Amino acid sequence: MIAILGAGAFGTALAVALARAGHPVQLWTRDAAHAKDIETGRENTRRLPGIRLPDAITATADFPAAETYLLAIPTQSLAELLALHRPDLGSSNLVACCKGVDLSTGLGPSGVIRANVPSATPALLSGPSFAVDIAAGLPTALTIAAADDRTAARLQTRLSTPTLRLYRSTDLTGIELGGALKNVIAIACGITIGAGLGESARAALMTRGYAEMLRFATARGARAETLAGLSGLGDLALTCTSEKSRNFAFGLRLGAEGSAQTTATTEGIATARAVASIAESKGLDMPVTQMVAAVLDGRVTVAEATDHLLARPLRPE
Repeated sequence: MIAILGAGAFGTALAVALARAGHPVQLWTRDAAHAKDIETGRENTRRLPGIRLPDAITATADFPAAETYLLAIPTQSLAELLALHRPDLGSSNLVACCKGVDLSTGLGPSGVIRANVPSATPALLSGPSFAVDIAAGLPTALTIAAADDRTAARLQTRLSTPTLRLYRSTDLTGIELGGALKNVIAIACGITIGAGLGESARAALMTRGYAEMLRFATARGARAETLAGLSGLGDLALTCTSEKSRNFAFGLRLGAEGSAQTTATTEGIATARAVASIAESKGLDMPVTQMVAAVLDGRVTVAEATDHLLARPLRPE
């Protein structure tokens, strides 16, 4: 049995893909009314409307028992959930499907899992994907990562479907930081387009943003080649160029209007603040990330951030 914790758009889309491939899936939400609506209507109208749920999906508000849990909840809510249900999770495979850095601890999802459920085996599922594409059965490639290659291979086989192709990695640090840091750059690119600074500026931000991703991740022990893969460069390309990306869309509104409403699933907001703080303490040069955090905190305007980045000393690439 596969259990998906979190009945948001992405969790529901994963449930649909896995159920179509023949897996029985329990889709858990803490909201009993939401679970009942999904179960009786066979559709998640709140989060993923228009997608009929296969019969192999059971929506429930009762915490499920499973060998493998997919954690499809925001990173900032992960520690609380794991601590609350630690006795139920035991020695299960816990696969984090969220992207970000915990603001209170500076840990990525795998670190949060280790800290809260030491007996569990942490894994990550990350890469360029939108929930609507996965649910529609469109071809998607992601990376499954675990510290042990045998565990990664087992999860790769178990979670791959005819339309969801999984590659595997043992670089947990690289996978989780690639998925987290690209959200910060996506906000920056959204701001750039929203403020009317042009496509050339966006291309420059994506390129220099990728350099920051690489600099930060390798300083934390990631392998450089991981950042060139699906969960780094691949995810960066997707989220910096599409309004389906919550982070890009948030930045777009921020750049155009000067303010934007935040949601728990705009992971790049907390990540920008956490990474900017870590980078400053470690002496890492992260100018794009620092300016995103400054704009989010209201310390500088978009125009001031642009002037600051353009006025930096000239240097080799």
